[in-house]
Amino acid sequence: MSDKSQIKIRFFTREEDESLQVDDKPLYVPISLKRFGLSEIVNHLIGTESPIPFDFLINGTLLRTSIEEYLTTQGLSSEAFISLEYTRSVLPPSFLASFNNEDWVSSLDVKFDGILSGSYDGIVRTWDLSGKVQKQYAGHSGPIKAVRFISETRIVSGGNDRQIRLWKTSANDKDLPQEDDEEPEDGKTLAILEGHKAAISSLAVNDSRILSAGYDNAIGLWSTNYKEMTTIDPLSDPNNTITSTAAKKRRKLALQDASIRRRAPLSFLESHSQPVEDIIFAHNDKTVAYSVSQDHTIKTWDLVTSRAIDTRSTGFSLLSITSLNNLNLLACGSSARHITLHDPRADASVVTQSQLNGHKNFVVSLSASPDNDYMFASGSHDGTVKVWDVRTQKALYTISRESGAKKGQDKVFAVDWNQSGIISGGEDKKIQINKNVESSKPN
Repeated sequence: MSDKSQIKIRFFTREEDESLQVDDKPLYVPISLKRFGLSEIVNHLIGTESPIPFDFLINGTLLRTSIEEYLTTQGLSSEAFISLEYTRSVLPPSFLASFNNEDWVSSLDVKFDGILSGSYDGIVRTWDLSGKVQKQYAGHSGPIKAVRFISETRIVSGGNDRQIRLWKTSANDKDLPQEDDEEPEDGKTLAILEGHKAAISSLAVNDSRILSAGYDNAIGLWSTNYKEMTTIDPLSDPNNTITSTAAKKRRKLALQDASIRRRAPLSFLESHSQPVEDIIFAHNDKTVAYSVSQDHTIKTWDLVTSRAIDTRSTGFSLLSITSLNNLNLLACGSSARHITLHDPRADASVVTQSQLNGHKNFVVSLSASPDNDYMFASGSHDGTVKVWDVRTQKALYTISRESGAKKGQDKVFAVDWNQSGIISGGEDKKIQINKNVESSKPN
């Protein structure tokens, strides 16, 4: 029988690097050890010239306490035999740069070695990674709440003016659909997509389709090729709503933009009872989408039939969603300040798989790691971006704003984790770039 202050363990790793492999024979270690002490043992066993920091997993869960605390939490005795999987620790993200914007940065998308941003000043901008504005797109009459790249030559935006606009980003585009032999100038609106009766809160793009989430409780399905959609007369008023001041203003703007093509949605998806906050396509099926709403639900949509085929109810408003593709999990940010993990394949009676706590205000933006299946980033109105690993319920790292904005004036509205880094924007009128989380490497 072992000493009560020790426990019998076996170390193993799934990493292919042969220099990290150890003889997995069991040995006794003090139960008081935490990650640092366990790392020292593994470094000794593999004979590293320079110490490598390691993380340790027990039954798929990252160890964030001493072994003794883990045993107590799990109701195990020190006479138990446990296997510890070790893997290189991830290094914290470091600050790289921040760019000044004219107003609050409300939405981001990062692709094609560039940054696309939407702002409360109603302007859509494209940036290079050095912080230079490459192009500005003016046309919206209110704050922009969602932006997405469609391709290197196309972008889409939506905002409080209820409009979705398709834009052209480059004059060198041979694939532009021709209409009346006219080619819009660089940065001009290709088409206005109309149908929502309230602000646009989110957009998702998948090949030839666009999804829009709205504060009218509806989701719109659109084509990236405006010629596939029905033309709308910009001066028509089928709902007879021009009596209000706001409607008259919209009619005046419609007159000013009368030459711009206007298109109706392919379909509208209606089942939510409160504003829809976020929408994404399923990663492995272009005909399926997931949405979250202030009505406390996550809905699964069949885009072929335009019907909600599954509804999961929670006890709080849901404000953001992202997919952890290889784990078949949906991460949802809430007004209750936490993030919940959901498996859409599970029985409908099982809503939440896990809950991650740490933010102190609304969690309004989520973005999965581009190269780690278990990790994602969250942006919150508490002024921080947090980096999470689903194998532990505590955030790995917290990224604060480098602008020095006063507390209460530093809300983060958008985060996008890309190969370029963890990029965030918010109330401080800054786009901030933090270096990607990386695995530790030996010197």
